[in-house]
Amino acid sequence: MDIGIVLSMIISLFLILDPFASLPMFLSITKDLDEKTVRSYANKAVLVATVLLIVFIFFGQDIMGLFGVTMDSFRVAGGIIFLMMAIELVFGFKLSHSEGEKGAAWAVIASPVLTGPGVITAAVLLSTENGLVPVLVASIAALALTWVILRMSSKIMHVVGEQALSIFTKVIGLFIASMGVQSIFAGSLGWFQANMNVVSQVISMFVI
Repeated sequence: MDIGIVLSMIISLFLILDPFASLPMFLSITKDLDEKTVRSYANKAVLVATVLLIVFIFFGQDIMGLFGVTMDSFRVAGGIIFLMMAIELVFGFKLSHSEGEKGAAWAVIASPVLTGPGVITAAVLLSTENGLVPVLVASIAALALTWVILRMSSKIMHVVGEQALSIFTKVIGLFIASMGVQSIFAGSLGWFQANMNVVSQVISMFVI
């Protein structure tokens, strides 16, 4: 197992998880709660997020096969999701409506805030390219860092400030956008290479 690749995946997954962007929501959910309850919310949210991520790491490709989805098309779709995430982070748009969801408050943090479409897509793509064990290790490490940040949410917000977190989140959004563009290019190139005969026939129809 290449440590360099694992570290790279930890950083990638941590950027997509982006727990700093989740801090304001987590603080609003846990407002006026005692410290023990706040820790309990963080524990439950990260535990559920971990279970969801592990399921998709091990069975993501089987689920894709069930629906007849190729890895190249999944890369393109994943790239689009990354770009949508980046738009939310950089421009402050809200394309999802997780704030209005009912049920256990910590469950909203677990999914879709932490383990949403972007993280699931990244886990499936990375497991295909690097194997299950390295991605599993990287995912657990990234979620462990996320867990620490949620547990220390009030202290981090007090020290850093909401404005600094907002700026940092926008910078992360730029990196996620770059990952999205790269994923779209890789998926498109792979699809064209796999379907070169079909593409040639379509082009020849217009040329003739």
